[in-house]
Amino acid sequence: MMNRRQFVGAAMAGGGAISRAPRLWAAKTAKYDVILKGGRVIDPSRKLDGVRDVAISGGKIAAIEVNIAQDANEMIDARGKLVVPGLIDIHTHATRVKDGAELCLADGVTGLIDAGSQGADQIDDAVAAAKAAPQTCRVLINIGRAGILTEGDTMDLSRADVGAAKAGIERNREMIAGVKARLSREVAGANDYEVLKRSQEVASSFNLPVMIHMGQTVSPLPKLLSLLKPGDIVTHMFAPPPNSIIDNEGRILPEVMAARRRGVRFDLGNGRVGHLRWDMADRILKAGFLPDTFSTDWTPEGRASGVIDFPNVISKFLMLGMSLDQVIGCATINAAHCFPVFRTKGTLKTGEPADIAVLELRSGSFEFLDNYENKRPGQQRLFPSLTLLAGKRVAARS
Repeated sequence: MMNRRQFVGAAMAGGGAISRAPRLWAAKTAKYDVILKGGRVIDPSRKLDGVRDVAISGGKIAAIEVNIAQDANEMIDARGKLVVPGLIDIHTHATRVKDGAELCLADGVTGLIDAGSQGADQIDDAVAAAKAAPQTCRVLINIGRAGILTEGDTMDLSRADVGAAKAGIERNREMIAGVKARLSREVAGANDYEVLKRSQEVASSFNLPVMIHMGQTVSPLPKLLSLLKPGDIVTHMFAPPPNSIIDNEGRILPEVMAARRRGVRFDLGNGRVGHLRWDMADRILKAGFLPDTFSTDWTPEGRASGVIDFPNVISKFLMLGMSLDQVIGCATINAAHCFPVFRTKGTLKTGEPADIAVLELRSGSFEFLDNYENKRPGQQRLFPSLTLLAGKRVAARS
């Protein structure tokens, strides 16, 4: 028979033995981090358009199936919504504004380009803002060393400084994705052709594309297009005359067709002034010349009127007759092909980053604005609903 001391000692010894024994049970670990349930998944990169579940693990797309078991740490009800790859806006001026990139992100934009806000004199500031952006962000250096000026970036040709631009790129090679040349009459004047030549000299030294701002140029557009190489981008493609991409009979200029065949891309560049006019869009689309990419030319002023957000810009082309998969493609996979930094973006392919825009397609009566105060009615409009960046929810915009 054990006395009390022996009993307590034995109990303590037994307790110690139990505490050292291997655990025979553990909390169940969820298979996925997030599942978006029941949304209409549209991914032009995979020719996918159907109701699916999307599972996310470790910040990447893990599976897209008709019905994925509800085995995730977070379930998101996407029924009645569109689930698309994160939008890519290749023409913004978001680095000029505090929180500009964050505002775009809340609208579904998980990749963006600041297109020439700054030239060589202030390019380090633009690069610092791009580095601080939550999503993938790169900049185009303006060939005009002072950047965007109200009186014209390169009206004074000495501002198109090749050496300064090259030095700016060399300092920031990983963050500068190309060169921007604004060529309109009030920006470059009669210098437009020489400005573009200098832009190509800079870009070719680093194997980078040039984006040209076309419309209302002094030089004929075919002369300017002759300087463009594969991978270069023409933005503001719906700009009206003088020197638009169509002739007086509404036919696409043969030089424009030739440029596209050799790999030059044509971008919307919605903007606020001088770039988009409904009658021009009607004629160009009727001629069968669809944009390769959409972009907003985003500024705070555009956010307040005309542009509003990227989904609103996309909606304008639903109103103009493009299909839903076409407009989503212009804002995702087509844009991803423009710059190597986006090579894993614009798709919901398994294993790629889970950058996702959840959009709401509403039916009703909506009004859309071009750059000339012309209004058009539409019956559908896209609204941002939710953004996921690397599988994480982004705070909704105010």
